[in-house]
Amino acid sequence: MSDGTRSRGTKVARLIDEYDLSGTGARLEAAWTGTSGERTSLRDLADEFNERLLEVSLREANVSPRDFEVTGTYEALREGSSSERTRARRRLEREGIDVEALSSDFVTHQAIHTYLRKDREARLPDEDEDVVERKIETLEKLQGRVAVVTETTIESLASAEELDHPEYDILVDVQAICSKCGSNHSVGELFRQGGCQCEVLSD
Repeated sequence: MSDGTRSRGTKVARLIDEYDLSGTGARLEAAWTGTSGERTSLRDLADEFNERLLEVSLREANVSPRDFEVTGTYEALREGSSSERTRARRRLEREGIDVEALSSDFVTHQAIHTYLRKDREARLPDEDEDVVERKIETLEKLQGRVAVVTETTIESLASAEELDHPEYDILVDVQAICSKCGSNHSVGELFRQGGCQCEVLSD
């Protein structure tokens, strides 16, 4: 999706327009979804976005971002001690930057998430996985939990001499039996093939 003006209801979208950050929306989406490599967290994306706002503000004030230690200045404003914030603010103000306005434009990771989901309709790769595979994974995890609980129970009963010994192999295999043809299948197999594929003969 482009950085067009189809929807400009979120703070991030507004700032992209106001600061003329062409292409930023696409970069944020690619970094969040991992299409350009390893996924970047929303918090890191928010920090990167805010540093871009600071860079633009410096350039508009005819100050080279390279000479201003953008990352250090941003960190001082956001997370520095009282004295560090004061020094950073004063230095920016000496360059003619409205620090109050700039700080109010800084966004949170929630704002980045809202922008990506609402304005760009972005989704994470795991949200696009086949629904069948996700259901199978859920059931397999449940079966694994049943097996673990059963093994623990056996060990406990054997220790209490309520069971002859703890050396039992636990198999948890949920089967689905077709009431029409009588065939049985593991639920994973059944879901993946879309049913037992039997042909029901009429009388």
